[in-house]
Amino acid sequence: MPTNTDHQPNAKRGIYLLPNLLTTAGLFSGFFAIVASMNNNFESAAVAIFIAMVFDGLDGRVARMTNTQSDFGAEYDSMADIVSFGMAPALVMYNWALHDLGKLGWLAAFIFVAGGALRLARFNTNINTVDKRFFQGLAIPSAAAIVAGAVWVGSKYAIDPTDVHYVAAALTIMCGLLMVSNFRYHSFKDVDWRGRVSFMVILIVVLAFVIVATEPSLVLFSIFLLYALSGPVTTFRTVKKLKLEHVVGDASDDCGEQVDTKAAEKAEKSSSTAKPD
Repeated sequence: MPTNTDHQPNAKRGIYLLPNLLTTAGLFSGFFAIVASMNNNFESAAVAIFIAMVFDGLDGRVARMTNTQSDFGAEYDSMADIVSFGMAPALVMYNWALHDLGKLGWLAAFIFVAGGALRLARFNTNINTVDKRFFQGLAIPSAAAIVAGAVWVGSKYAIDPTDVHYVAAALTIMCGLLMVSNFRYHSFKDVDWRGRVSFMVILIVVLAFVIVATEPSLVLFSIFLLYALSGPVTTFRTVKKLKLEHVVGDASDDCGEQVDTKAAEKAEKSSSTAKPD
């Protein structure tokens, strides 16, 4: 007869509701953006991608705060990201400005999607070895914000897409290539969000919200575009001698300056002492 211990593995099965519910909300926002762009509602499509960014930022933090992290959640989050921040912005941009360019248009959109997929794969495989203070390459939500922000600005100010389709293609390709680059982007993970700050900091935060609220499309697009440009600037300023590995390819520990040495040694030690399955 079966005992209670026979049912214990089944009792541990299942998924955590809250973080995966937020991930699903982000996935829905990305899918809605695609559908809205097909119906020529480009402003709504762009806003939906930014809403997906909010859910993407919440699901991981909620999982850590509630101790509901899981391998399933991490995999689900990555697959949702490729839809919300890979396929969605590429198709929104294609439907808005790239479709008139023929082969160049869909190739530009594909470069963005492929760059986003490669960026996510590299991030997932290097998550325990890189310096967590910096991202290696432009993060896919930031790249999506630039592409979606450009569409939002164009729709908001009634810019004729045929007048800027070559600029749109160049911007889309640039974001795709930045995601697979080795440029260092500050992750802001070393900021102490729970620490005490001066009253002036709160006033600056309030002022920032006011500025964003005045012209959200233009301000958000400008912020993320400047962030994308900060990667090459940060990299060029921190390396003594610029090499190809600083820009693209497999960055080595001594010249890429992107691998956390202590974390890498710890990971290597644990892998060498781990027992085989």
